[in-house]
Amino acid sequence: MVFFGYMVFSIVLGLLADRYGRWKILLLSFLWAAYFSLLTSFAPSYIWFVFLRAMVGGGVSGHAQGLIIKTEFLPTKYRGYMLPLSQVFWLAGSLLIIGLASVVNPTIGWRWLIRIASIPGILLILVFKFIPESARYNISTGNVAAALATLQRIAKLNGAVMPKGVLREPAKERRGRFKDLIHPKYFRTTLQIWIIWLGIAFAYYGVILASAELLERDLVCGSTAPPVQDSGDDSEESRSPCHCRLFGPAAYQTMIISTVGEIALNPLNILGINFLGRRLSLCITMGCTALFFLLLNICTSSTGMIGFLFMLRALVSANFNTIYIYTAEVYPTTMRALGMGTSGSLCRVGAMVAPFISQVLMTASFIGALCLFSSVCVVCAISAFTLPIETKGRALQVCITALGYLNAL
Repeated sequence: MVFFGYMVFSIVLGLLADRYGRWKILLLSFLWAAYFSLLTSFAPSYIWFVFLRAMVGGGVSGHAQGLIIKTEFLPTKYRGYMLPLSQVFWLAGSLLIIGLASVVNPTIGWRWLIRIASIPGILLILVFKFIPESARYNISTGNVAAALATLQRIAKLNGAVMPKGVLREPAKERRGRFKDLIHPKYFRTTLQIWIIWLGIAFAYYGVILASAELLERDLVCGSTAPPVQDSGDDSEESRSPCHCRLFGPAAYQTMIISTVGEIALNPLNILGINFLGRRLSLCITMGCTALFFLLLNICTSSTGMIGFLFMLRALVSANFNTIYIYTAEVYPTTMRALGMGTSGSLCRVGAMVAPFISQVLMTASFIGALCLFSSVCVVCAISAFTLPIETKGRALQVCITALGYLNAL
């Protein structure tokens, strides 16, 4: 349900961000997600839990505006280096929540896990006064004075002198319009980006859920032994009608190892993005993802399986890195947030389909599920290679019909 909330609100918040500003929507999304996340821990029933988690997903969908703000401030030559480094913080958060779950879940339960996990998001709200609105956004709205004030403030903080020149205002265009996504200049790009986002999310969450399935059902080398139930466990989870089984220390350790894989290829991913270009780099990593999905069918030891999962997490993470950068770069300022929002919405469609393959089809036909994941990755690789626009070294566009740009950035 988190994905459903994300899917619905990603488009809405993207549209609002293009019309009313990135900073406002980013702040709103943090307040929203923190509020409903805390409420989730007090959910009196399963229905309330599902509803509140959907609302959390709606808030989280606005966090993409942070990436857009960063993209619009970074110079062209640094975007391919700095944006992928954000993955380090994603990894840190992932490891923190796994470690926290391993301690909190078996002792004081999932409600306290959610409460504790909500604290960083609440604290981050306090630093919003240090985050400026995008100067490019202000220029696109004709608010040159606000853009200039932001740049002067940044120059002062860095002890630098403002470069000579003037901020050139582009031709006025309406912002955040759906029809702009299918403008002849971007129609093919938009369709292929949507296919890639859907496929990457399908593969990413497929890997995560398949990892859990392999751990719970002990499917290494084709074993179908059912999980052992601990009859002495009288916790709330053991009495659940879902008959969920808590992970043990070994399972959490394996999850940590595979999660660390998300940053393993980051240096190579950065090199590929900057030297091969976004399209070719994404095509290669998607092709390798398809290959490693098939390798999961090889009968191997538990260590070998962890190694395959490690590489898969590294590859799917590299895929996400590249498509995030490409999507933020390819669209003009007047529709950048909406382009990211619609892509994020399609992304969650792939994420919602993944459990049916990783946890339903995989039980019936292990090789069938792996072939499906692999096939989707191949389609995404072809779509990436044939994208009509390469954004490597390309200046961010301000609008569609005019070659507007910031002369001083």
